[in-house]
Amino acid sequence: MRTRLVLFSARLLDPGTGAFLPQTALAVSDDGRIAALGDDREIRALAGPATTVVDLKGAVVTPGFVDGHVHPVSGAELTHGLDLSYCADLDDVREVLAREIRSLDRGAWLFGWGLDPNVFGDAPVGIAPFDSVLDGIPAFLLLFDAHSALASRRALELAGVDGPRTFAQASAEVVCDAAGRPTGLLQEDAACELVERVAPRPTREESRERLATALRSMAAAGLTGGHAMDANGDSLALYGELDAAGDLALRLRVAPWCQPGTDADGLRALIERQGTGGALWRVAGVKLFMDGTIDNGTAWLERPDCHGESTHAFWPDPAAYTHIVGELHRAGVPTATHAIGDAAVRHVLDSVEKARAAGGPDGVRHRVEHIETVPDDTLRRFAELGVLASMQPTHCCDFTRADHTDNWSRRLGEERAARAWRCRDLADSGATVVLGSDWPIAPFPPLGVMAGARHRRPSRDLGQAPHGPEQALTALEALRGMTTAPAFAAGEEHEAGRLAPGYRADLTVLGADPLTTAATDLPDLPVRLTVVAGRPTFRASDL
Repeated sequence: MRTRLVLFSARLLDPGTGAFLPQTALAVSDDGRIAALGDDREIRALAGPATTVVDLKGAVVTPGFVDGHVHPVSGAELTHGLDLSYCADLDDVREVLAREIRSLDRGAWLFGWGLDPNVFGDAPVGIAPFDSVLDGIPAFLLLFDAHSALASRRALELAGVDGPRTFAQASAEVVCDAAGRPTGLLQEDAACELVERVAPRPTREESRERLATALRSMAAAGLTGGHAMDANGDSLALYGELDAAGDLALRLRVAPWCQPGTDADGLRALIERQGTGGALWRVAGVKLFMDGTIDNGTAWLERPDCHGESTHAFWPDPAAYTHIVGELHRAGVPTATHAIGDAAVRHVLDSVEKARAAGGPDGVRHRVEHIETVPDDTLRRFAELGVLASMQPTHCCDFTRADHTDNWSRRLGEERAARAWRCRDLADSGATVVLGSDWPIAPFPPLGVMAGARHRRPSRDLGQAPHGPEQALTALEALRGMTTAPAFAAGEEHEAGRLAPGYRADLTVLGADPLTTAATDLPDLPVRLTVVAGRPTFRASDL
């Protein structure tokens, strides 16, 4: 078999041990797998006329970084609008909106994303503070959690939304005032879709190019893969088109959604779709939701938050969720369930326990996504049940504060806010902790995600105190969270997450050792080369 790629003068970092391998070079065969490790001379001798040969000049090679929770298609679309994530207060938001409106064509929609509910302070979240700026403008402003949005008065009028609605998603809501008039706040997808379906949509070509651009940016940040937590709209078709054209810059594992109300036929369709895909993407697993978010009062908590909210599950009948998990388990399909509040996490664990007790194939690896606040007695159950803890530490870094004055912490109160993102406790209890960004909720660069897992400080002001520093991961644990852990979560530990012959040549090359780089400096560590299946998807200009 011919040699596709040779890397030499390298330092090969093993995330299993945290040590460098004795070899200094590797060769990749035409099947996209590592063919050999060795010294520079013997590996360079394997190169043929068509081989790409790269002198890494002492750079560090690790197994490719994989984002354990990402939304490529929806992220590429949502982040095409106005970035509101840097707005610190209502005046900032008004100023940014006014500036954007001056460049809008007459009748055009304004789309924004990343709005932090903390800009409202103690005031209720609603569109009223922006009414004067958005007068007559159809606008849709997504809050940072992507589970809620603000719609302007004109947008609500165009959508015919003039009062409360009832949804199959139990926590979905058109929030209304005491007189029954919409405040502009829309909770969860079902409510947001009322406005989204009347807003202009990008063309198929625009969507494909936005996705390709986003994936190229991810590759430049060192990502070689991602666990995509949705297959909505044209997602699968777009992946297929990019893959067929050789333009899919990441290897993607896609989990389509299973929503409340899914019947036997819908469940059967999800099961039959498993394993479909292309060279660099495939459908694997099913994504479910057990609750919403703490910030908008739609999480499922064992005790209400300070506003008396977050008291019920996303599924109107949680037992229906348990039944679905049992059916998927029997079919050998792994599940990934969004569960943020303590009651939601507990119900997922209970459901997995029941599914396992009822029988089914061995080795089905179920996951809980997010796990923002949980009590002590849930920790050990992850390892006992073989449930993976998929976590996004940068959410803790950038959306909460050490002094608990942020919206998330105030809603929960001191006791539960002190249990924020228990990465350390879960790891110590034996759970496999998978790290991800949840992009577009938080930035996707993996070095930033690993840094946040280590320092737990606001990325925009590293001088601030960390939130729960006792929950920090070590440098090696953070590296494993984006290499060996996602490989294990996918059931691919036999072919991914290591630098060894026969393993996939999905590789990330860095300018220095990420294990000895200070956590606060890690986001700035240069990415020198990114390789997927032995083909460079990013290469530094001087390499």
